[in-house]
Amino acid sequence: MEKYQELANSIITGDDVKSKEITQKLVNKGITPTEILNDGLIPGMDTIGKKFKENEIFIPEVLIAARAMHAAMDVIKPLLAESNAPSRGTVVIGTVQGDLHDIGKNLVAMMLEGKGFIVIDIGIDTSAEKFIEEVKKNNANIVGLSALLTTTMT
Repeated sequence: MEKYQELANSIITGDDVKSKEITQKLVNKGITPTEILNDGLIPGMDTIGKKFKENEIFIPEVLIAARAMHAAMDVIKPLLAESNAPSRGTVVIGTVQGDLHDIGKNLVAMMLEGKGFIVIDIGIDTSAEKFIEEVKKNNANIVGLSALLTTTMT
């Protein structure tokens, strides 16, 4: 577990360059993407979640940590797909029509990927028809609709 602490710390401190570099080194050493995810990346984001819940950090710090997580995921995502690692399910996620805000959606999508879900992000300002089409096309288990503006929640 100690070999993953540096990776977890890079997520916690939001160092995207370091998180990507450490992840690549672990891959080069033959560590499986699932191990990297479960023992390094997820514990780092779990710490961020706890700190956020306890008001020790705020949204900007969460987003910075998420960026570091995303950089590391860029290294292992293709390997996870190749490894046929079991997925927890498929999620179609998007921001509803009339809304262009996507920070929360992107954060949720990244956390779901980090927990082993296949995430199909269909973007912002997405019509109900597009959601339905993507759910059917991808045989989704979960649909995530993001809306910040109350005017788009009708």
